[in-house]
Amino acid sequence: MRVKFSDAVVDALGDVPSTVQKAFFKQTKMLQENLRHPSLPAKKYDEANDRWQARVNRGWRFYFKIEDDTYSITELIPHPKK
Repeated sequence: MRVKFSDAVVDALGDVPSTVQKAFFKQTKMLQENLRHPSLPAKKYDEANDRWQARVNRGWRFYFKIEDDTYSITELIPHPKK
C-alpha cells in the first residue's frame, strides 16, 4: 500500500512539535505495513464516509481513507477528547 498526504496534513506538519512529526511518520510507516498493527489501533471512524482514524501518540490522531492501493491521509489533529 502507498500513503498520500493531503495539503492540510502537509501544512499541519509544519505547525506540530517535532516529537509529533517523528511519531506521525513512524505510525504512517506502520500503517503502510499493517493496518492492524497494535500501536495504531486503526478503526473505522465514520462508516458513511469510509473515514478511518489511527493514533499518532497519546494526544494526536490522524484520519484517512482507503482508496484502491492508497491510504489517503486527510487530517492530523490533536485528539478530540484531550
